[in-house]
Amino acid sequence: MRQNRFFFLITLLLAGGLWTYGTYFAPPRPPHKRPPGTTSPGNRRVEKTDADWKAILTRSEYNVTRKSGTEWPNSSDLTHETHAGVYHCVCCKNPLFSSGTKFDSHTGWPSFYAPVVANAVYNEPDGNRTEVRCSVCDAHLGHVFTDGPAPTGLRYCMNGVALAFSAQAK
Repeated sequence: MRQNRFFFLITLLLAGGLWTYGTYFAPPRPPHKRPPGTTSPGNRRVEKTDADWKAILTRSEYNVTRKSGTEWPNSSDLTHETHAGVYHCVCCKNPLFSSGTKFDSHTGWPSFYAPVVANAVYNEPDGNRTEVRCSVCDAHLGHVFTDGPAPTGLRYCMNGVALAFSAQAK
């Protein structure tokens, strides 16, 4: 019993240390620059100061969407959402994905095989991955991979905290 408590305490200390490092001591990313030629639906743009984003977003929403963070797997209720509707950007309400393109990727994050419209999101290189951002407000949403289902073969693996869900009326 004493060994279990010791192991649990060590695990908590390590997890806390990693979270603290990632939150407070990780090197800051350079300011995001939108790629030239990026368009959004209706050429709509939402631009706010960092202070404005902090005032309207929760801490986790801000960390993920404005600082390119990642939520814990299976931490979002949207991962298992099965109702018909549309997933919007939590920052600017830009419609991003339809429930008709959602699938269970068994990754712990909401996954889709296509955005609502092609220019709802845009992609950028992110090391060995491809980052997905909202084309209206440049919010970090997640990453896209090439191991998804037909018809696109893509898996848009999104942070649930970066999305807001609107159910369709019956």
